[in-house]
Amino acid sequence: MAMKTTMNGGDGHYSYTRNSLGQRQGLELMKDLINKGIDEKLDVAKFMSSSSSFSPKMFRVADLGSSVGPNTYFAVQNIINSVKLKYQETDVEFQAFFNDQISNDFNTLFKNLPSDREYFVAAAPGPFHGRLFPKKSIHFVHSSYSLHWLSSVPKELVDKESPAYNKGKIFYTSASEQVFEAYTAQFAKDITSFLNARAHEVVHGGLMALLIPCFPDGTPPSQRNMEGVFDLLGDSLTDLANMGLVSEAKVDSFNLPLYHTSPQELKGLIEKNGDFSIERMENICRSRTQVDASFIKSMILHLRAAWEGMIREHFGNDIVDELFDRFTKKAINSSIFSESEKYESLSELFVLLKRNGD
Repeated sequence: MAMKTTMNGGDGHYSYTRNSLGQRQGLELMKDLINKGIDEKLDVAKFMSSSSSFSPKMFRVADLGSSVGPNTYFAVQNIINSVKLKYQETDVEFQAFFNDQISNDFNTLFKNLPSDREYFVAAAPGPFHGRLFPKKSIHFVHSSYSLHWLSSVPKELVDKESPAYNKGKIFYTSASEQVFEAYTAQFAKDITSFLNARAHEVVHGGLMALLIPCFPDGTPPSQRNMEGVFDLLGDSLTDLANMGLVSEAKVDSFNLPLYHTSPQELKGLIEKNGDFSIERMENICRSRTQVDASFIKSMILHLRAAWEGMIREHFGNDIVDELFDRFTKKAINSSIFSESEKYESLSELFVLLKRNGD
């Protein structure tokens, strides 16, 4: 079951523009890793020498899951700066493609483009699990905080006859093993589709840099504190159902289209695909944050910027404020963070892939 998974547009209080500082910090932490990858692994001169005398020397970058900015501008400019530093020629031109779902707020994305940018721009709307570009046309693909979004909710979760029917829950954290297996299978299908599509589009020797939320290898859902927070949203929806503000059936048919992988699981899917070599894979470490009421409120604002669209689509507009008010209060009063030493925390996995072939 496909769901709207675009971030909140515009620049209002609940917009992604105002609630994406955490993602920006992750991009800053991966900046040097991308720069090193381009310096050591990307043969820019080979790409430029393949241009004919009748066509300009063009280097194309694609950012997949761009949302509305501003983080995508930072990521693209860093890639271009690094390529220019390695290939110190003045006759190369750059083109950047910004991709997201068709329902994304591309107006805000392009309205706020940096005036001093050093690249030509184009939109590439559509789901990135399928083809977006012509064959062998992209030199560098970047995608951060996007691949944990599933293309659709596993259909078994809303099938009353299925062992994976997820009645009364909206995620796999405290659900049955069959529910978790359904999510795992959907993620494997999506990653395989993503890699197959990029294998057609990326030139041989081109790079792909990914930043993906993940948990350590072997961590069961019951020990993932961040995912435990998601159950509180489900509890809040159940409260609204008990109050008669939404139907129980409506809650039963709602599941979050998210999945957090592990390094080992992702590595296995990439190797099974075979079209890309893993040049680097490592966790990005952030400094520990003081978890207090202010931090939790900020975290819920971030989640609202990401989730509000699909919640409105499924439940309508009337319950959104009440739902997130309850969600915030439950998160503040929860013992999940105060007992965090018992749980594994969500982290970020940096992956640098190189398209196989000469």
